[in-house]
Amino acid sequence: MSTRAWIVIDYTNDFVSADGALTCGEPAQEMEADITSLTEQAINDGDFVVFAVDVHKENDPYHPETKLYPPHNIAHTEGRLLFGTLESLYQRQRYAHNVYYMDKTRYSAFSGTDLEIKLRERGVTELHLLGVCTEICVLHTAIEAYNKGFDIVIHKNAVASFNEQGHEWALGHFKHALGAKVVE
Repeated sequence: MSTRAWIVIDYTNDFVSADGALTCGEPAQEMEADITSLTEQAINDGDFVVFAVDVHKENDPYHPETKLYPPHNIAHTEGRLLFGTLESLYQRQRYAHNVYYMDKTRYSAFSGTDLEIKLRERGVTELHLLGVCTEICVLHTAIEAYNKGFDIVIHKNAVASFNEQGHEWALGHFKHALGAKVVE
């Protein structure tokens, strides 16, 4: 049994598509082949693959993001579907024993979810993080993973943001403050 897990964070139409509600745009679109290839290889290798996907209610007055960002990843909308070829891969593999799709309502994939339980019951010690946005959801997931004692690998060619400065800062923070491996 593999001790690796791959967490694909928020790679949805709203975050990636040119007309997405909170799009990372071209940087996220350009990594579609890499993120799909890495995810498919992980599934084929028997690693645990988690699709951690943001979900919101439109104009939710109690959610802190309502004040910060336009409505995005609204439940039951096209914007919440995985982007491009990753959605096709997920649809083909969704019933595989090592594929898990989970809703998340906060930046971190750990916050308010059963992610840690799923990882611990499988003996996972190393997390590979992919997706968007580098300095928001990927970063907050990495920080919690670090605090929980997981080894972290960030795939530089499979993370992106709508904020290039934030993206670059986060890549350095992963390496220097969290001890993560940042790989091409």
